[in-house]
Amino acid sequence: MSLRLLEPVTHEREIKRSRFIAQAAPVADEAAARRFIETVSDAGANHNCWAWRLGENVRFDDDGEPGGTAGRPILQAIESQDYDGVVVVVTRHFGGIKLGTGGLARAYGGTAAEALRTAPGETIVPKVRLRLSLPFEYVDAAHHALSEFGGDKLDEDYASDGVTLIVTVPTAHRGRFADHLRDLARGQVRVARI
Repeated sequence: MSLRLLEPVTHEREIKRSRFIAQAAPVADEAAARRFIETVSDAGANHNCWAWRLGENVRFDDDGEPGGTAGRPILQAIESQDYDGVVVVVTRHFGGIKLGTGGLARAYGGTAAEALRTAPGETIVPKVRLRLSLPFEYVDAAHHALSEFGGDKLDEDYASDGVTLIVTVPTAHRGRFADHLRDLARGQVRVARI
């Protein structure tokens, strides 16, 4: 399971007189990732290298460093810690000593990895949306089942013959949740994926 970053984080380290500053943030889409990169990039720095991961959508940039020495190691740091919905920018202020390609890759990747390692994160639990249709007398049972299985109510609609609830439940619990609810409501609930 992937992790989600809970809040922006910054980590700084000095390597052979060069300052490397990693800044990471949770993002929901590519536009948010690009805004974060623009916001935190330091025009006075030598390089602002970055990477993001949004599900299968990944991007990275070396910002003038030798190819493969900055953006890709930052992305590898994101992927190795299994973060998703995250962007990381590592800014370098050159200190006068060349690090070589291996040294650059270790510096960029290591700074990004340490920022993410110390960041507050939580496991992303994949959820499925369901429509529950049930008689009025089983609404409390449905709410109890949602609580028991880690689900959330998104909407409810009352009609003359009962209630329709739109909910999310962890994908891994979908079958057990539906069976449990059907047992509680003596088969009088309809559960459909939406």
